[in-house]
Amino acid sequence: MIARKLLIAAIAASAVYRAGGSEAAQAASYIEPPWFDPKIATGVLPPVALRLPEIPSVVSFVGSTKKPGRYGGSLTMLMARAKDTRMAVVYGYARLVAYDTRYRLRPDILERFEVEEGRIFTFTLRKGHRWSDGAPFTTDDFRYWWEAVVHNKVLSRFGVPQALLVDGRIPRVEFIDRYTVRYSWDKPNPYFLPALAGPRPLYLYMPRHYMKRFHIDHAEKKLLRKMTKKGKKPDGWAKFHRKRGRMYRFQNPALPTLQPWIPTTAPPADRYVFVRNPYFHRVDRNGRQLPYIDRLVFIIADSKIVAAKAGVGETDLQGRYLRFTDFTFLKRGEERGKHKVYQWQTAVGAQIALYPNLNHKDPVWRRLFGDVRFRRALSLGIDRREINQVMYYGLATEGGNTVLPGSPLFRPEYRNAWARFDPAKANALLDGIGLRKRDSEGYRLLPDGRPLEIIVEAASEGSEYTDAMRLIKDSWREIGIRLFQKNTRREMFRRRVYAGLTHIAMWSGIDYANVRAESPPLALAPTDQVQLQWSQWGLYHASKGRSGRKPTDPGAIRLIELLRRWEAAGSTAQRRQIWHRMLQISADRVYSIGIVGGVIQPVVVNVRLRNVPKTGVWAWNPGAHLGVYRPDTFWFEKAAGTTR
Repeated sequence: MIARKLLIAAIAASAVYRAGGSEAAQAASYIEPPWFDPKIATGVLPPVALRLPEIPSVVSFVGSTKKPGRYGGSLTMLMARAKDTRMAVVYGYARLVAYDTRYRLRPDILERFEVEEGRIFTFTLRKGHRWSDGAPFTTDDFRYWWEAVVHNKVLSRFGVPQALLVDGRIPRVEFIDRYTVRYSWDKPNPYFLPALAGPRPLYLYMPRHYMKRFHIDHAEKKLLRKMTKKGKKPDGWAKFHRKRGRMYRFQNPALPTLQPWIPTTAPPADRYVFVRNPYFHRVDRNGRQLPYIDRLVFIIADSKIVAAKAGVGETDLQGRYLRFTDFTFLKRGEERGKHKVYQWQTAVGAQIALYPNLNHKDPVWRRLFGDVRFRRALSLGIDRREINQVMYYGLATEGGNTVLPGSPLFRPEYRNAWARFDPAKANALLDGIGLRKRDSEGYRLLPDGRPLEIIVEAASEGSEYTDAMRLIKDSWREIGIRLFQKNTRREMFRRRVYAGLTHIAMWSGIDYANVRAESPPLALAPTDQVQLQWSQWGLYHASKGRSGRKPTDPGAIRLIELLRRWEAAGSTAQRRQIWHRMLQISADRVYSIGIVGGVIQPVVVNVRLRNVPKTGVWAWNPGAHLGVYRPDTFWFEKAAGTTR
């Protein structure tokens, strides 16, 4: 009966906004993953036809190199921290709406969505879709998040998420029926759908049946006393609720999920196991419920030895914690016959970028980094050609931190602005600022007489940043600036930036995977604390003025104004024009100093693993690294225990 409903509904489905497409008609029956046979035999689980939604999402292989697969196997990856459990959510990439490999938004968890005037969004859920524990997934889960979580001031300390605000106003939310919910604003909201499809998605729902037991309005008295027991604050229940409801962190095995694999290991641990979700909503065209692979296994290892382990076959699929500098070693490891090394394209504006701290705590340094002439001089004082030849064998693209050549918004002048090696011009700019005094070794002095010694800080992950700093140190010597390098752990690195203690941070460039005029230009303006050049200005924007500091730089203020114009723009042409103006300002005022881009990202793949693209784009947003390529469709050839 259900298969018949699938066939009828798929034929009538809309090609644009309804997930599944015409291939749904081929799934007239479903094939059970052998993994669940024991539970079905004992009655613990119903058969697959009763576990799937009435209209599953049918994964299309048309026009791709992928092929329908078979069941079985465990996929091992190496991770560096317990927090990396979240990568199972990033890679699993089950979203209300999701990007396809051409970066078009399509329904995924949703059966369909409709957008009117860019401001009214109607979402239709899949009838019969269930959480991983078998509970129905309905608009009650959306209502719980909206009414009991977002509008609870104790639980939501920062209020409504930024992507749900238009001119500071929240949406009208209508729960039309059990499977239909609508969000609407008076003006367009271009951030809404991209936020839902991101690597760290905006969640509009929570599993109400599980989470309400930890909510003060629903909890049983015995549990409520435990959550607010003596010695804890009266709002201790909120901490309890937040800890158990972290759907992105993926560290609570009891928390129901909609992802293809569900966690079975609670931290701390050095090995995290995720097993297939019996109620996952995707199937292939042959009726096989996805994922093909039974288990994900994350092995925790020091990030410094991930490449070494990958090179000897201790991982089935690895891109995270690998860099271009590992490529030759990994390629030699192919001789063992355990893995292949694929060459993907990085999708950042620059492989390496410097972020002068415009929010430095020291007023002297803050004024200096805030002077556009100083930032331009630092950029002109870098020999990018030398870095490219020495570190990347001349294969990288030299230039600033801007959009990629594959983007329709790319212009060479953005990449080349202030990016040539010109020590004479750099020295003239520094002299013009008033930094003429030097010590006995020829290094410049700050206006207050202190040595102009810049400490460049980076997270201690591999040698790439260290090698780049050594080369920059040599070229900056020609303009009278002494560079010291400092490597710290990622958590400490970010805390120091946020506290205004870091001179310059070294990190990768901005994510620009095939960016288009419709893509939100949030990364170009101070909008988030994680932006290393102006974390306090970004925090001010993200917290709606409750924290951080108000921007003072005229260029940054102008970027915020342009961002608001982009938000209100009524056409793609207008948004394109605004994008170009923002890119021009960012390049000319050198808020970040790109070094090189277009660097190869090595991806290590087990020789038996199928459906992993040989060429792909390694992009965080949009793309979720592996996520956009749907790891639930990866499969092992001749995997142990395979029967179907």
